[in-house]
Amino acid sequence: MRPITGVLIFMLCMNALSLNAQWRSKPQFRQSTGTQDRKYAADLLYKISFPVLDNLAKSQLRKNMPLEQAPGYYLPVAQVTYLEAVGRTLAGLAPWLELGPDNSREGLMRSRLQQLAIRGLQHAVDSSNPDYLNFRTEQQPIVDAAFLAHAFVRAPMQLWKPLDSTTKGRIITELKSLRNRKPGNNNWLLFGAITEAFLLDVGEQPDTSRIFNAVRQFKQWYVGDGWYSDGDLFATDYYNSYVIHPMLVDLLAILQRYDFIDQAEYDLALNRMIRFAAIQERMISPEGTFPLIGRSLPYRIGALQALAQTSLMHQLPEELSPSQVRNTLTTVMHKLFDAAGTFDAKGWLQIGLAGHQPSIADPYTSTGSLYLCTTGFLALGLPATDPFWTLPPQPWTTQKAWNGMPVQKDHKVDY
Repeated sequence: MRPITGVLIFMLCMNALSLNAQWRSKPQFRQSTGTQDRKYAADLLYKISFPVLDNLAKSQLRKNMPLEQAPGYYLPVAQVTYLEAVGRTLAGLAPWLELGPDNSREGLMRSRLQQLAIRGLQHAVDSSNPDYLNFRTEQQPIVDAAFLAHAFVRAPMQLWKPLDSTTKGRIITELKSLRNRKPGNNNWLLFGAITEAFLLDVGEQPDTSRIFNAVRQFKQWYVGDGWYSDGDLFATDYYNSYVIHPMLVDLLAILQRYDFIDQAEYDLALNRMIRFAAIQERMISPEGTFPLIGRSLPYRIGALQALAQTSLMHQLPEELSPSQVRNTLTTVMHKLFDAAGTFDAKGWLQIGLAGHQPSIADPYTSTGSLYLCTTGFLALGLPATDPFWTLPPQPWTTQKAWNGMPVQKDHKVDY
């Protein structure tokens, strides 16, 4: 080795060591503003939602939506995937739409999607329309009709009230048609329950047995420290966030409003979700990833719905600032949705977690299933003036901890 080469290598090594020492002494965190984060999230949610709602509004959803299926897929895809796409898209989109239109760029985006949704819902329950959705056969519609009902619960002024009386009547009829099928004895009980609670909320006579069976079972299935069992056996997955906490809390809110339960029962469920949200925030790595555990990972950021919903409700754990949660969720979004292959050439979601990864999917996963990812965007239902969006960015818990910054200790709860 010539002397000049050796000196150069030595200098490069020392420079690398110096940079490493500087990085360790001065951690570098994302510094995007809340305005930038909100624009990214709003643009991304619009991109995800538009193909579903635009095609449904044009009566072309069945014609144009891809029918990608996971390896070993076992459901009759044409009978279930379209309602999956519609119900799941609206379940997460609803709080943002509920802000209503205005003359801002974002307000015009909301207005466009809301108009498409209203027109599309008219088609979805018109038996003469090419995009008439299947509520009447198969078990899977129990699930996705419930996500649609949850959307109406979350956005009554923008998704339910503007519908004409004929369409409202048809939706009610379709939801009642689900009563001839029994939900599974697990998180599916909440699907039957939230559907009936929505019917109660719009003045219909609910099937109270479906409601109170779910409430009773989840009291029994609470295992402690913010976690519910999904049926008789506990599963280490994200169904406490995909379904259980958000749907149970919103179900109980309706029941409390109609004096079916007392305030204390609702508060208990809410506090359990708050504890679960604290756990979720601590599970996100300094890089913005979360553990790949359990099934349904192609629902992507839907895995963090509980954290997003506590943000929307202004019910974050006391130790979490809204801006650190915003920073966390935005970083995770970048990890999941910026990856090549997340969308196909026409803008439809493809099966995967970060990109196109069919092998990570379960055998009940098809294109429509993927749109549960919208439920990770619930915080867009907070106005742009909310502290969630206006406070300066802060590092989240694991970023602080692994960079030697003060971190509040974790603690279990006994309720």
